Amino acid sequence: MTPRVLILGGTAEARALAQELQDARVPVVSSLAGRVARPRLPVGEVRIGGFGGPEALARWLRRHAITAVIDATHPFAERISASAARAAAAAAVPLLRLERPGWKASGGDRWHWVEDLPHAATAIRALGSARVLLTSGRQGLAAFAHDDVSWFLIRCVDPPDVALPARHEVLLDRGPYTLHGELALIDAHAIDVVVTKDSGGPLTAAKLEAARLRGLPVVVVRRPPRQDVATVRTVLEAAAWARTIVAR
Repeated sequence: MTPRVLILGGTAEARALAQELQDARVPVVSSLAGRVARPRLPVGEVRIGGFGGPEALARWLRRHAITAVIDATHPFAERISASAARAAAAAAVPLLRLERPGWKASGGDRWHWVEDLPHAATAIRALGSARVLLTSGRQGLAAFAHDDVSWFLIRCVDPPDVALPARHEVLLDRGPYTLHGELALIDAHAIDVVVTKDSGGPLTAAKLEAARLRGLPVVVVRRPPRQDVATVRTVLEAAAWARTIVAR
């Protein structure tokens, strides 16, 4: 079986990396978690669904002649990253983390950093906010379900399947977003606070600039701690690493 690189994906960086490696004639298979109904698929071979834990992933790596693993999952995809670290070590397969840099506040920003979504829900109440643009994705929305005071515009890719706040509207949409569009959304719904995770990257960053221009506070959830693995920030760095591993 031809040695291949496994990309744990679901992000724009993972799709770009798959393209970069295919162009370099490096055999690659991309794995998606399957949580999005209509995912944007990368080029090349794709598998969808979980592996069943680190032990099962380690067996999969051995069985499919995986030469290297690149974890290019979302910055908040804690479970698969932890599983990948354990599986790669067990299978003696080199592992690299490709993670986009987090967002940085600039002059005029009114950011309030919190540790998780329950703390974000508390921050909303402390700020006295009444109309919330909630852009944290479907995972963890239940943290806001007990807020019966604020009104929430919940933006996500697929319909939520958990308990939601009493007063809300769901907006199904997918980035990239524009500054013009985000300003129009904030104005149309009289938003007075934005809630987001520190996902980083340009695809959804326009909401931060829009909040700055409107003088709105932004509640930002910090990224969770990561395993101590080699990490790069760019697709080109990850592609160069993969080519080096395959060439050995």
